Amino acid sequence: MFRRLTATALAVAVVSLVACGSEDKGSTAQGGDTCATITPDVLTIGTGSPAYSPWVENDAPESGEGFEAAVALAVAVELGYEDDAVKWVRTTFDQAIAPGAKNFDFNLQQYSITAERSETISFSDPYYSSNQAIVALNANVPEGALTIGDLTGLKFGVQAGTTSLDFVNEVIKPSNEVFVYDDNAGAKAALEAGQIDAIVVDLPTALYISYVEIEGTSVIGQFPAAAGGTSDDFGLVFEKDNDLVACVNTALATIKASGALATIEQTWLSDNTGVPVITLD
Repeated sequence: MFRRLTATALAVAVVSLVACGSEDKGSTAQGGDTCATITPDVLTIGTGSPAYSPWVENDAPESGEGFEAAVALAVAVELGYEDDAVKWVRTTFDQAIAPGAKNFDFNLQQYSITAERSETISFSDPYYSSNQAIVALNANVPEGALTIGDLTGLKFGVQAGTTSLDFVNEVIKPSNEVFVYDDNAGAKAALEAGQIDAIVVDLPTALYISYVEIEGTSVIGQFPAAAGGTSDDFGLVFEKDNDLVACVNTALATIKASGALATIEQTWLSDNTGVPVITLD
């Protein structure tokens, strides 16, 4: 499903599409001081502990392999940071979006951009949009289930604090209690053990869980963008009101316009999934 490139090959592909940033680190179109980082001459990027494929391959973001690792390094290059000038740190999902000072310049762990979260942290413009999808045990799914009404009887598990949990409660509205876990690892373990019937995650994560991690499961469907309002937009997370946001948005706009972001998405995420769309009742 996922096409693998070496970090070197991917870097060549991205650099060929993206004009590198200024020779002076942190000096983009916004000017030097407004692009200041927490450590001078170093860009500190946060990711999960651990970080999972397809977002980061082999829990090694410095390799540039995996969708988010590649996006982060492409932004870093555009800002003028490469090699030893890029430092990675690890946080939990909740730590990164908690109020207060940060130990990173930006963090990416599939954070959906929401108004509630924006009260305590700042987001970049979206770097990826994804629909919600359902991974379920094959034995527990009604054959041909393609509407929400066909799914309400399933036992769902979801990670706490995510838009997927809101989606289950507000859109699917299952008749059974929703099981909430601290992280996706807990939800996946429960699914594999047969304690729940299905989990709801973003589509790329759903594909990887089913195709690679848990045998006997399928991605039984994805939801249209209209379900629950809009598609799930992922943004880079910053300390509240950080001036670096404007600089990173310029970098994101550049890699979008050049086609580099599309190349990264095509490399690490599958466009042609064949996953059916679940219709609303």
